[in-house]
Amino acid sequence: MNTWLAIGATAVGCYLIKYLGLLAPAGILERPLVKRLAALLPVALLAALTAQQTFADGQHLMVDARAAGVAAAAVALVLRAPFLLVIGVAVVVAAGVRALGG
Repeated sequence: MNTWLAIGATAVGCYLIKYLGLLAPAGILERPLVKRLAALLPVALLAALTAQQTFADGQHLMVDARAAGVAAAAVALVLRAPFLLVIGVAVVVAAGVRALGG
C-alpha cells in the first residue's frame, strides 16, 4: 500500500511541476540564462544517471566491466562511429571483460 501512495504522490507532484511550468511568464522563459539552463540540464542529468548506473553498486563505488564498456563507447564516440556501432562496441567490450575477469 505504501508503494502505491508513493507512486500516486509522485504522479501528483510531477503534474504540479508541469502545471507550474505552464504558468511561468513568457518573459522569464525568454531570458538567455533560462534558455541555456534548459538546454544543458537534460545533458547533465543524463550524464549523472549514466555515471551512477555505471559506477555504483548499491551504496558502494564499483569499477567493473560496465566501466570498460562505457570507456570503449566513449572512444567510439570520439572516433565518430555510428550510434549502433557505439552500443555494439560497448556490449562486446563489457562482455569480453566479464568473460576474462569472471
